[in-house]
Amino acid sequence: MQIDVTRDVFKLAQVFTISRGSRTEAQVLTVRVTEGGVTGWGECVPYARYGETLDSVTAEITGLPDQLTRAALYDLLPAGAARNAVDCALWDLEAKQSGQRVWQLAGVAQPGPEITAYTLSLDAPEKMQAQAEQNAHRPILKIKLGTPDDMPRLEAVRRGAPEAKIIIDANEGWSAEVYADLAPHLLRLGVALVEQPLPSGEDDVLIGMERPVPVCADESCHDRASLAGLKGKYDVVNIKLDKTGGLTEALALRDAALAQGYQVMVGCMVGSSLAMAPATLVAQGALVTDLDGPLLLAEDRENALTFDAAGVHPPGPELWG
Repeated sequence: MQIDVTRDVFKLAQVFTISRGSRTEAQVLTVRVTEGGVTGWGECVPYARYGETLDSVTAEITGLPDQLTRAALYDLLPAGAARNAVDCALWDLEAKQSGQRVWQLAGVAQPGPEITAYTLSLDAPEKMQAQAEQNAHRPILKIKLGTPDDMPRLEAVRRGAPEAKIIIDANEGWSAEVYADLAPHLLRLGVALVEQPLPSGEDDVLIGMERPVPVCADESCHDRASLAGLKGKYDVVNIKLDKTGGLTEALALRDAALAQGYQVMVGCMVGSSLAMAPATLVAQGALVTDLDGPLLLAEDRENALTFDAAGVHPPGPELWG
């Protein structure tokens, strides 16, 4: 078995800004696992918020043994970007070797399209209103917030897209006081979900706090081990493969979260269709699907995912799985 790692850069269609900073391109790692002349592949997006860099994740992957199974992988790497890319590559390899689709191997129902949110970058209110107007035809808009002055932005987006469902992602950018001040206005403005309003290490204050709309754990939820610390704080968990460390744990986290009474959102980092492809399996029936990474790119992989009025479609075998 041979494991290769390459760096790929995809230009964004426009500058993408969240509360932690801006970017003009998506830098990803592509992993290829070859055995017996068959190659499976996967993609990950190292994330500085979790102490990951392109170099550190590459080192984790290249340090793996040359004989590997998905079960063994979970003893060799922690949850995170490195394990995600290798796990997804191993799923793809197994599918190609067996002549079956990954959903069949995983024992889940054949996936179909899911309506996905479309993300509006953090900006001045008038510019966010213009973004909303341009995308008002989309059924779900996700708006990046996370500053003390977000009410004008939220009002502007609602003016720009009066019919769209709105979800908010604060990216840990609010204090308890800011969230408490904004919360009463969320229902009035038709907000359906709030992601990670407070820093993950400071979210105990959510216990007992009024939640007029569902609150979703993103940075506070990585894998099944995270669930114990979410009780009483969150209503929804955001499953991202770069956090769970692959499709294997993502499917297990989905099942465990649902069993414990949480609803599920399936999200992504900004990556290509290859990164989104495995997540479409996890997104089946989710409360919110947020797999719009390729829609934010100016360029994508060959055989890219299809996005249309029905949503994001599962990958064809020529892309993944």
